[in-house]
Amino acid sequence: MKGLVTKKIADKFFVDGNVCVPRGGLKKQGIFVGDQVEYNEKDFVIEKVYNRKNLLLRPPIANIDKLFITIAPIPKPDFLLVDKLILLSELNSIKHVLCVNKSDILSETQKEEILKIYSGITKIVFVSAKTNHCASLRKMLCGVCAFAGQSAVGKSSIMNAIFGEEREKVGGLAKKVARGKQTTRVVSLNKIKSNCYIADTAGFSKFDESLLNLSEKELAQYYPDFRPFVSKCKFASCAHINDFGCQVREGVKNGKIGKERYENYKKIYQNLKERRKYEKKS
Repeated sequence: MKGLVTKKIADKFFVDGNVCVPRGGLKKQGIFVGDQVEYNEKDFVIEKVYNRKNLLLRPPIANIDKLFITIAPIPKPDFLLVDKLILLSELNSIKHVLCVNKSDILSETQKEEILKIYSGITKIVFVSAKTNHCASLRKMLCGVCAFAGQSAVGKSSIMNAIFGEEREKVGGLAKKVARGKQTTRVVSLNKIKSNCYIADTAGFSKFDESLLNLSEKELAQYYPDFRPFVSKCKFASCAHINDFGCQVREGVKNGKIGKERYENYKKIYQNLKERRKYEKKS
């Protein structure tokens, strides 16, 4: 039987409601939540893991179809984190959506800022878990979906609203520092309708490790808003930082590429460059 791994506890895997164990070498090979597997109905042994379209190690989950990058008016949005998560999605062929929660307290100025930066780069949906204003979001759910973003933006609250019950323990907002308390510990998939699951993970705080194999020279290729300009740069080796004849910088200057996105690009570029230098020395 072919099935989907929806939870892992120690060496046991939950596949379509059945508790299964892997056969021989598959244990060393690794099986992850989100994997499509083949198992024996008699002894519930997993005998095969099908090819994955993507695999993240932190959190450990495979075959994500759509990532909802979640922000809110409070805490203040970290747009550098948003851009890193868009990059993560682009690298792993994951569709990305910017999910703006707490829209009931979102000012018009804040909404305009978000639209100005991200319109045309990713889909944007405005929701309010508190008022159960999530109809537009529900329509966008398909395949294996995950929510990522800062703590305390309401990811678990959104899932509660979608499921219509208190399925997730909701963390409080630390008043002094306006930072959230992490509440989710085990990776699992929760089915909401036919062929549609929501991943419950401990967050994407360590996802930077998945960018280690990316060269800073390749970075701009994974920026949807940069692509129309990259091919027009004077030099193929253009880093889009201080290079002569750079059309990406011209795009920023002319308002065709958002300044915020470009400044974050430079930060990520420099970070990747420094990592590569450190690796060579070590």
